[in-house]
Amino acid sequence: MIYCGIDWAERTHDVALVNDTGQLLAKRHITDDAAGYQLLLELLAEHGDTEEDPIPVAIETSRGLLVAVLRTGKRKVFAINPMAAARYRDRHSVSRKKSDPGDALVLANILRTDMHAHRPLPDDSDLGRAIAVLARAQQDSLWNRQQLANQLRSLLREYYPAALDAFAAWTNGLCRPEARELLKAAPTPTRAARLTRTQLQAVLKRSGRQRGIALEADRLRDVFHAEWAHQPPLVEDALGKQMLALLVQLDAACTAADDLAKAVAEAFRQHPDAEILLSFPGLGIQLAARILAEIGDDRTRFADARGLKAYAGSSPVTRASGKKSSITRRWVKNDRLNHAGYLWAFSSLQASIGANAHYRRHREHGDWHAAAQRNLFNRMIGQLYHCLQHRKVFDENTAFPTELAAAA
Repeated sequence: MIYCGIDWAERTHDVALVNDTGQLLAKRHITDDAAGYQLLLELLAEHGDTEEDPIPVAIETSRGLLVAVLRTGKRKVFAINPMAAARYRDRHSVSRKKSDPGDALVLANILRTDMHAHRPLPDDSDLGRAIAVLARAQQDSLWNRQQLANQLRSLLREYYPAALDAFAAWTNGLCRPEARELLKAAPTPTRAARLTRTQLQAVLKRSGRQRGIALEADRLRDVFHAEWAHQPPLVEDALGKQMLALLVQLDAACTAADDLAKAVAEAFRQHPDAEILLSFPGLGIQLAARILAEIGDDRTRFADARGLKAYAGSSPVTRASGKKSSITRRWVKNDRLNHAGYLWAFSSLQASIGANAHYRRHREHGDWHAAAQRNLFNRMIGQLYHCLQHRKVFDENTAFPTELAAAA
């Protein structure tokens, strides 16, 4: 048996091959381009790599073109956590020396000694991996949009509180197209106070609003014409220019989030697991796509539901030593899946009577809100694992029989 370890970098990579006894068979320094990838494949082929029996590879990343090349065929690629690799390095040397070829050798020896303790990259379909890319990008765009909206809100508080008061009645406030169009038309409170009812109606129509334009224009006019404190004129104009520069970034973030949401919806509807995921209460297209992006569609990835629960961070951790024993929440987890699970559990409270009763029962027993939601997520993701394995849609009576009987 031959094992391969690759210490990757931005421009070059170090490769090491060892056998069952730990003997170094070959080492090579390759470039991060097509020629380097071909040299790596030729090196593996020289040492017995075939399509039916490929050489397993250990590397400290799960993304990139190099990983994509290695994942072709039946080859198992193990993404080793860099912290784990650092601990393995201390097994071979106590002097704390470090080198890239040495790290490649350490990664190869990890597979030689402990391959059973590490998990290869899941064999997800191309559509599943594409959904993962789009769903994560859409989530990142939402976080970026919210960060920019918070910066804009903080800036408006310094010189333009009338705008915040005017947009407070709208859902998503500053991210609404009406709010962005109004800020473009009146970047300062002085200019906002000069807007007529006709101009306000034109701005609302330009933003895409179709209903209640006249009433909304009257409300905005009353807010902008009220008495507000002002900065000095020169300072106010300067702050207005700063706000417009920040507004350009927010516009781009809102457009990116909307475009990616459409792309996620289009790709997710084509996946065979979409019907099962959308059958669960509290899951819409975007949230279901995030769940699928993190758990993948390789049904052999998790040995049982407990593995998926631990990966999601919903199951607790027990720490026992001597007479001391404690049960705490799990800190090492998939943060994106855990975040999606929190939103899923929260939205299911209104969509499912059984889920709401389960949450209320834990609250009555003394759990905090977050603990009760985490317990609900733990139960529902276990049900999702069962439904995906057996190709069944969610059934309320089967999922929460005790809670439904108690609620009745």
